[in-house]
Amino acid sequence: MAKILVGYHSRGGNTKAMADLVAEGARAGGVDVDLKPVGKVTVEALLDYDAIVIGSPTYYGQAAAPIRKLFDESVAVHGKLSGKVGGAFASSANIGGGNETTILSIIHSMLIHGMIIEGSSVGDHYGPVSVGPPDARVKKQCLALGERIAKLAIKLFN
Repeated sequence: MAKILVGYHSRGGNTKAMADLVAEGARAGGVDVDLKPVGKVTVEALLDYDAIVIGSPTYYGQAAAPIRKLFDESVAVHGKLSGKVGGAFASSANIGGGNETTILSIIHSMLIHGMIIEGSSVGDHYGPVSVGPPDARVKKQCLALGERIAKLAIKLFN
């Protein structure tokens, strides 16, 4: 069975709420899911997963420091994440808060590792974004991301 990591950083709880929903969607898609704060994820542990989805609040248009730290340290496993599925989501305090730039910075790191990223032709194209607490639209997008990641991981690894 495919195994997915949903890693996140959250101080105010909004990104954690999104992570819970992404994990729920992935479980509904039929995969094993580990839901963890990125501070509890080691770089070596990334090798244990078929798919990795990372969520971050937006700070100055970028991912939070713990997310960046994980990717900075992932140089130790460079080339070993190639072919794994990746995805991202973000939250911010306002509509122009940098959610898309945050998601793209996470995806850029994943692409450099050779990971496979699937966008969405509907809704939030790069990954779910929330302004403040997740509303009904965000909840739907998060569940859909989890299900898409699960389906792709199953196709590739089962």
